[in-house]
Amino acid sequence: MFESRGLAEILLTVFPLVLLFELPAYLLCWLGVISYALRRKARPQLDAFRPRVSCVVTCYSEGRDVGKTVETLIEQTYPGVIEILIMVDGAVQNRATYLAAREWQESARRHPSRILKILPKRTRGGRVSSLNAGRHFATGEVVLALDGDTSFDNDMVWHITRPFADPQVAGVSGALRVRNASASLVARLQALEYMLTIQLARTGLTAFNTVNNISGAFGAFRASLLDSLGGWDAGTAEDLDLTLRIKKRFGTRERYRIEHQPLAMGHTDAPTEWKVFFKQRLRWDGDLFYLYVRKHWHSLRPGLLGWRNFIMLMWTGVYFQLVMPFIIVGATLWLVWSLPWPVLLAVLGLTYVFYTLLTGALFLSYLLLLSERRRQDWPYLAFVPLFPFFTFASRVWNAFATLAELVTRQHLDSSMAPWWVLRKTRY
Repeated sequence: MFESRGLAEILLTVFPLVLLFELPAYLLCWLGVISYALRRKARPQLDAFRPRVSCVVTCYSEGRDVGKTVETLIEQTYPGVIEILIMVDGAVQNRATYLAAREWQESARRHPSRILKILPKRTRGGRVSSLNAGRHFATGEVVLALDGDTSFDNDMVWHITRPFADPQVAGVSGALRVRNASASLVARLQALEYMLTIQLARTGLTAFNTVNNISGAFGAFRASLLDSLGGWDAGTAEDLDLTLRIKKRFGTRERYRIEHQPLAMGHTDAPTEWKVFFKQRLRWDGDLFYLYVRKHWHSLRPGLLGWRNFIMLMWTGVYFQLVMPFIIVGATLWLVWSLPWPVLLAVLGLTYVFYTLLTGALFLSYLLLLSERRRQDWPYLAFVPLFPFFTFASRVWNAFATLAELVTRQHLDSSMAPWWVLRKTRY
């Protein structure tokens, strides 16, 4: 039946999904990034604004690597007070991390505006337990939630606190780079992904106050708002969960903002093996279904979120993350089953060329308008031709992870929190 259909007709069947749903999102990000680039130099630096900052660093099995985090926080150029709270989870079995953190106490004492507190939690309670315990001890006006294996540029605190001069800013997402990108191909592809999805996309969305998430590894929050929300909920994907809970106030009289600060730079390690990468994404992608459908579906409405964030959450969250993977899998299977091989190869080839050119345009936009390390970043142009394959594999796996969460409720067996914590707290 399909032998008689021309290539043009096939493309007109498939590509409207791209033109109607994907390209507008990329164009919106481009407009936002251009807006950021134009106003970056004109934005006041607010030198007199120096709020007290509390860094809650969650640790479990980092060992001596936690020293990189502590060192980069002690050596911040920020002139205000920085309180560093090292939350050692399960300190009995995690003694190596506890002892490694203690080695930096003398160094912290040599900096009068740096306060280092090492707080061991005898029993393991999970990441959320550590964050809430740290929030209890934090005395800063701005609270940073940080991973114990993430290091930072020495001007990070300065940059991430600038937006809080606006009393309507509730939280700020920090930028992340893949520190071990040279270790393997999958690490390099994740580094490119971080440039496009964290730096480019979130910077663009900031212009419209529609930032989709504040990363759990590196995010900043107004302490008074954290207190009014009761801190973090237990369970998994606590970063997106807290972002959604903040956004529920966007549609009320409390006109809050969430911003991304591309100049506040953190460095983290990404999985270096495909097996570990897919295991990580199984949890991450399954969490999206849990949060959007199981936990927050009843509150995804314009009255709470405001129309802009409601539309963006339904578009870039529910549709892009939960619906599109199944469309991609279904469309691919339909094409393979229905088309003769010459037509199939032509369609797949044109699709690959389209997404390679799109990725190249996005990467060049990032390189020219956002990158603060262009000499380090430009070689990633060589990996742009591989990125469509990486994205396709990630989307197919996303569909599998969504089905796994739908059937097994895998978020209840998360490594982020022990089962006894999940049974006794809200999630």
